[in-house]
Amino acid sequence: MNMRWLPAGLLVAPLLAQMAQNPSPMVEHTRAHRRIEKQAPRGRREALDSGTFFLPAALKLKPRTPLLIFFHGGTWLPEVAGAKRKMAVIGMQLGSGSGTYAKAFDDPQRFTDLLRAAEQKAGVTFGPVTLGGWSAGCGAIRQILRTGQHYARVDRILCIDGIHTGYANGKPGPEESELEPENLQIWLQLARDAMAGRKRFLATHSEIFPGTFASTTETADFLLRELGFKGHPVLRWGPMGTQQLSEARSGRFRLMGYAGNSAPDHVDQLHSLPEYLKWFK
Repeated sequence: MNMRWLPAGLLVAPLLAQMAQNPSPMVEHTRAHRRIEKQAPRGRREALDSGTFFLPAALKLKPRTPLLIFFHGGTWLPEVAGAKRKMAVIGMQLGSGSGTYAKAFDDPQRFTDLLRAAEQKAGVTFGPVTLGGWSAGCGAIRQILRTGQHYARVDRILCIDGIHTGYANGKPGPEESELEPENLQIWLQLARDAMAGRKRFLATHSEIFPGTFASTTETADFLLRELGFKGHPVLRWGPMGTQQLSEARSGRFRLMGYAGNSAPDHVDQLHSLPEYLKWFK
């Protein structure tokens, strides 16, 4: 059986112009789309060059303190997740489109400076370091990991509904689409390292079909095909009332597919962030 997978965000080959996503015309009213209540956890906040550094009040600083760097999740939700999981947080909201997030880290020094500034403010060395992104924010993760020293520095990677690439022929189908492989190579490397126990890599997807660039269903199929193993169908409730449909798991690599092809389904997964971080434990 040919299993289909899917998330949402935006990654395009560097030489191609970024294309806008076709908004999904689908709306459904059956599932409840639960949301975490907006809040401002107690703690210390410091402005960085881009984004905000947050130390939860209950976090006890140690020589190695866990850090979450999260892209495109809004200003408050990553802080809520960090406070719940006792992690320092850098939250970055840089605009729309994964091309915007990737370009922000074209200069590898920017990530070095970001991490150094946070460590100086906290007076500790961070570890383990978790990179997380939702939708377009995964573009920043892809670009950061392309630098060897940054790849070595990061321990855990969380991609929520956001691994994409372009179509090799500029359009999908008509049946199995041919994908641009360049933007997927770093995810393959990461998955192999996670399967071998050297990293932790958790990725999710929905059923959103952007149309103008490859869906995360298609990129998930590509990754599994290149890795040489298959996912399996499941049917169970996930966090925030999501419905999980599929899973592929090997070593410390985990790829999960969820029902839904509408905007609320996409946001469901963002609000599952605290639970996803718990799974890293």
